[in-house]
Amino acid sequence: MPPKKQAQAGGSKKAEQKKKEKIIEDKTFGLKNKKGAKQQKFIKAVTHQVKFGQQNPRQVAQSEAEKKLKKDDKKKELQELNELFKPVVAAQKISKGADPKSVVCAFFKQGQCTKGDKCKFSHDLTLERKCEKRSVYIDARDEELEKDTMDNWDEKKLEEVVNKKHGEAEKKKPKTQIVCRHFLEAIENNKYGWFWVCPGGGDNCMYRHALPPGFVLKKDKKKEEKEDEISLEDLIERERSALGPNVTKITLESFLAWKKRKRQEKIDKLEQDMERRKADFKAGKALVISGREVFEFRPELVNDDDEEADDTRYIQGTGGDEVDDSVGVNDIDLSLYVPRDVEETGITVASLERFSTYASDKDENKLSEASGGLAENGERSDLDEDSGGGGQENGSIDAVPVDENLFTGEDLDELEEELNTLDLEE
Repeated sequence: MPPKKQAQAGGSKKAEQKKKEKIIEDKTFGLKNKKGAKQQKFIKAVTHQVKFGQQNPRQVAQSEAEKKLKKDDKKKELQELNELFKPVVAAQKISKGADPKSVVCAFFKQGQCTKGDKCKFSHDLTLERKCEKRSVYIDARDEELEKDTMDNWDEKKLEEVVNKKHGEAEKKKPKTQIVCRHFLEAIENNKYGWFWVCPGGGDNCMYRHALPPGFVLKKDKKKEEKEDEISLEDLIERERSALGPNVTKITLESFLAWKKRKRQEKIDKLEQDMERRKADFKAGKALVISGREVFEFRPELVNDDDEEADDTRYIQGTGGDEVDDSVGVNDIDLSLYVPRDVEETGITVASLERFSTYASDKDENKLSEASGGLAENGERSDLDEDSGGGGQENGSIDAVPVDENLFTGEDLDELEEELNTLDLEE
């Protein structure tokens, strides 16, 4: 007789598993209901040690992941084999009284049905979806409402949703015209929807959950603001025309007087601030002052600092090699900074009619205006009237209007006297 097979040392897998569970239960007796972090950590360590021995937890997790991947690979292989070789399909059975046309042919699904129109089962693959049983626990409208978000709504749709969602609740509430703050924030931050619930009490919120009259969405408001923006050139022209004709002409004398007055105002303001800070410093109110202000308020500290200062002087060595660091210095010419009057020769002054006459914005006039034709600001039309329509002489255009009263008789007499007394240098 052949020798008997030796019994397995560890017994069956189930017996080993029971043994391990018994060891874990003994070692963790009375600790399972403990919620402390240390106890839970100890239980986890004991369980891992009994089940996997001295193996590294990372190695255990890696081996489990590999097993899972192997299972997935096997499933994929089976699916590929079924698609390639198309295993035998079992004959379909239906209950008595059931319509065969309401069941999709199993052979047609696998592409093996050869009966065609004579087949008693249906060949419509969409039939299963059409005949799918509805769950009594799921409302199909919920999915539609979840997809219908506020991103796709306009102002009209938003009002409709608000009326449907809060219409009945608004009638039962006490009359108030105050709109709920949470409601407005949800709409402005694009968080409002079919499933939105007011944080201030839901339907029991005492404030109104309705859009105030004239409410405009944030994105629509930004579009309107962009449309209302004007260019910098238009803004300058508008402000310049608002000044009117009665304005003071800027000359060198008026500009220097204005500059002197502004400088004096700045000095006076600085002196007042310094006096105020000095008074606060003496009274102990000034908590933050600079080092310069300390020496200005208490000049005696300067002498104290000089007495304590170290008079040692240090000379930087050049290393034996003298380097010529001579840099050319240019003197400042103060005459360059003396204010001078601007020469007014060739400068034209716009007429007062520019505030009433504006250039035409029509496309048909733009070309002629660019070439110097038509009325621009009241100057061109006056010039054309004076010249009788002849704006060009010898190929030149008289762009500057001439003031006939510019030189009076007295001015001409003075010019003649100056010419007579003028010494000509040879």
